[in-house]
Amino acid sequence: MQLVTRLSVNVNKIATLRNSRGGNLPNLLQMVQDIERFGAEGITVHPRPDERHIRYSDVRDIKPILRTEFNIEGYPDEKFLALVEEVNPHQCTLVPDPPGVLTSNTGWDVKKESGFLIDIIARLKEKGIRSSLFINPDPSQAIAAAEVGADRIEIYTGDYAHQFGNRAFEELILPYQTTAKAADEAGLGVNAGHDLNLHNLRAFKTALCRLDEVSIGHALICDALYLGMENTVQLYLRCLKNE
Repeated sequence: MQLVTRLSVNVNKIATLRNSRGGNLPNLLQMVQDIERFGAEGITVHPRPDERHIRYSDVRDIKPILRTEFNIEGYPDEKFLALVEEVNPHQCTLVPDPPGVLTSNTGWDVKKESGFLIDIIARLKEKGIRSSLFINPDPSQAIAAAEVGADRIEIYTGDYAHQFGNRAFEELILPYQTTAKAADEAGLGVNAGHDLNLHNLRAFKTALCRLDEVSIGHALICDALYLGMENTVQLYLRCLKNE
């Protein structure tokens, strides 16, 4: 029996729109509260060093108003870790982004970076923060994530999304299935994210033995421009519930 899959909405794009004109429109904090009210079960932010969308001050302002889970993701340099330890979210997703990258587009080589990641994860554990490692769909990376002490993995789904509908589904989904299975057997939770949308999400969720959480931002915000935010959140939730 599959576990319930939670929907965490990444609100970076809302901050991008606000920052494009200055001021406070759209109101990020109000949007966060509305997205929760519409049914989302978590909020994700990814502050970057240049603060081109989510600002460090936003992260501090969001935490006190949340009623659901807060997931902060990013590259674990000292500035980022200090923010995470200060805010104390429910989950911290570690991604291997270099400073100038446009978006997260690959996962950790966990074995290669094991010494670095062990120390970072230990710091998060001291604060009671659940750790998740962003990895490519590779069972060996899931096993390595367990070995360095992570609580969860987040599987990078960009390749799945880009090839969905243009490649035999059984072949396309296989590495994601084997990675989720390896993580589950190693005692890890399984998250996923990157370019999941209303067209490909239901099939992805249904095919995996375990999927605890999906983090969706860009596609969801784009859909909301046409469909409205409340309706869009509900449509994504229906995909996850197979309705």
